[in-house]
Amino acid sequence: MPLVSIAMYVTSEPLAAATGELWSFLRHYLTQAGLTDLPETPDRTVPYDEAWLRPDLLLSQTCGYPFARNLRGRVRLVATPVYGHPGCDGPAMCSFIIVRKDSSLGSLEDLRGTTAAINSPDSNSGSNLFRAAVAPLARDGRFFGRIIETGSHGGSIAAVAEGRADGAAIDCVTYANIRRFDPTLVEGVRIIAETPKGPGLPLITSGDASDDRVLRLRDALSAAIKEPSLAAMRATLGLVDFSVLSEADYEPLLSLAGEALPQLRA
Repeated sequence: MPLVSIAMYVTSEPLAAATGELWSFLRHYLTQAGLTDLPETPDRTVPYDEAWLRPDLLLSQTCGYPFARNLRGRVRLVATPVYGHPGCDGPAMCSFIIVRKDSSLGSLEDLRGTTAAINSPDSNSGSNLFRAAVAPLARDGRFFGRIIETGSHGGSIAAVAEGRADGAAIDCVTYANIRRFDPTLVEGVRIIAETPKGPGLPLITSGDASDDRVLRLRDALSAAIKEPSLAAMRATLGLVDFSVLSEADYEPLLSLAGEALPQLRA
């Protein structure tokens, strides 16, 4: 049975339920299109990054920076979701740079020499775009005084709210989801800036997938956007469309990293 792992943005039960409803529709559509032996529900036990290179992968979602750096040529792009949240622009998105609500910090310049929280060094939204935002302000290749790694955007928000870090970059879709479904988590922080935008988190399938399979997956996603009965699901996910991007559309993320990498180190 092929693997379906589409839980990158599943941070609350409403999002999990909506994601399950999306897959249920996709499964029915794909079955009607001739794909068989599909799982009834997405797999939530396999860590998302372990799913990306599984030979049995049917559908997963990855971060743009790991895709550009490690996955190009090893997986196939299916489509990039288009979300309707603040900070999104078609398939592109930014991150919001946050500080504590009662902090005196009010600009990117104010973050010089402070402690930054990142969810992961290979995260586009939490690290790569953060680097790009502060790069023009660096002096002698340095900007922050210290960097801590938290393991998740939620962990970075908590680190800032609790005073363990002074600032962090949170992708705009995650921030919108938390504000809607877990608002207490962001009560102690505020936004002071936005990062540059980059292409969002693409849906992928295995590298040996046929053109026919990729086309069927894209057709199923397109149908999910048009299906009237899925309006509530789309609203919960903030999903408004899917866009088909090329590998070349993700290459600028590597340029951002190359130009800005020194500026995020302590």
